[in-house]
Amino acid sequence: MISTGLRLSSVVPATMTAEQNMVHELTDMDLAMKLHYIKGLYFFKSDAVEGLTIYDLKKPMFHLLQLYFTASGRIRQSETGRPFIKCNDSGVRIVEAYSEEAMDQWLAMAMEDSSLFDGLTYNQALGPDLGFSPLVFLQFTWFKCGGMSVGLSWANVLGDAFSASAFINMWGKIMAGHLPLKPLHVPVPGKPEFPALSTPNTSSSLKRVDSVGDYWVTPNNCKMRKHTFHVSAKKLDHLLSKQSTKFSAFEVLSAIIWKSLSKIKENSEQTRRVTICTNSHEREYEIPSNNMVLSTVEADFLVTEADVSELMELILNRRAEKNGIVEEMKGLESGSSDFIAYGANLTFVNLEEAEIYGLELKGQKAVYANYSIDGVGDEGVVLVLPGPKYGNEEANIHRGRLVTVVLSENEVAQLKTEL
Repeated sequence: MISTGLRLSSVVPATMTAEQNMVHELTDMDLAMKLHYIKGLYFFKSDAVEGLTIYDLKKPMFHLLQLYFTASGRIRQSETGRPFIKCNDSGVRIVEAYSEEAMDQWLAMAMEDSSLFDGLTYNQALGPDLGFSPLVFLQFTWFKCGGMSVGLSWANVLGDAFSASAFINMWGKIMAGHLPLKPLHVPVPGKPEFPALSTPNTSSSLKRVDSVGDYWVTPNNCKMRKHTFHVSAKKLDHLLSKQSTKFSAFEVLSAIIWKSLSKIKENSEQTRRVTICTNSHEREYEIPSNNMVLSTVEADFLVTEADVSELMELILNRRAEKNGIVEEMKGLESGSSDFIAYGANLTFVNLEEAEIYGLELKGQKAVYANYSIDGVGDEGVVLVLPGPKYGNEEANIHRGRLVTVVLSENEVAQLKTEL
């Protein structure tokens, strides 16, 4: 469905990094995310991209990569084997592709089979030659109707989904002539305090796996598949109105899917514990980082028999923050092991606050945007994202949610039936 004549090129910063031999040290949290890859996808109608050439799309990146200098770097390893990013201005990779389908037709098919989205974001994995592997790919796919998709492939070791979204939104702002007046802020890695309910023996939100060496790909025991459920604003309002306590859309939708998957998974005991990922702070005008808060929630009852409201209450009130444990575990490693974060337990990622509709081309927002994660462990991941905006943009009542899941093939098929 996409032409095989893909064209690849690179874009580097407009000027060299000021400091020669500059390096960006990776935190333990960064390295815990090294086997995961963020995928962002945006669809624009023909009038939003009419007249734009590949040069027009590339030109803002020269300035963008001056700001986001770590995105242009490459992975190197110290004498002890610990990876870091060498800020050597090697650039990001650009992919140009063409589809013989109309964009609306493609979207309609992808609503039924979300795996079609995979062809619109470059299939990225770091290694086996780490020193030459770009951390970021941007794929531009033109449809025969004149519309275009923008596909972002982003190595999670560089930063989380909020950082990835801020990066591509800044590209749109620079294209529109809005250049930041000062360099990006360098965040200070946080190390949350443990709540009283958390203990040092609390089960980890990570899964230890054998070292993958220089090819950073997650080892899976089953074939993973993606699917996106579309929750309309009307349906979401109905679900929220039924709750006596004020819960967010994320808590309601996560609880529903948590219970549904507990019925489906062969070992329902495994789904008593889930991981929750939430944002810690605003990322605009900040160097990319992995600053999402990882928490675990554990039910002391059978999830399959629980009321959904009980699960919502657990998600809201009984999170045990794990970033500190992540840091301690990863710091003790000598390179004999790697870790998986997404999919170590069934993982719920709250992207409700992500500005995934913040990217504009010629003053127009995407008609549809979605994010997913590659390199997910066998237990799977569920992402809750804002849906397209309709009517009054300030009124949240006009906005539904997307729920993108990455699960084993069998579980996706059963979940579609269950829901």
